[in-house]
Amino acid sequence: MHRPPHILNASTNLLGICFIIITGLKLASANARSYADEVAWVAALLLFTSTLTAYLAIRNQGARTWQTQIADKAFLGGVTALALSIVIAAIYL
Repeated sequence: MHRPPHILNASTNLLGICFIIITGLKLASANARSYADEVAWVAALLLFTSTLTAYLAIRNQGARTWQTQIADKAFLGGVTALALSIVIAAIYL
């Protein structure tokens, strides 16, 4: 199964959710009360890395397997960080 298109799709959608969380916390002036926005920024960085490497893997037609591996690992890290950000926001806010 060729995974990069699926990773690219999911990571771009979750990257948008990260920005919604960061913006929502900023507009509610709740970003100073917890570390939820900082963790969401980490998730955004990992998901952006996943998006970029998945795109490069698609462009190279899977010739470089390291790109797919980085996309997989960055995606899993980004999803984990995003979930942690939501848990932190739910607990402290």
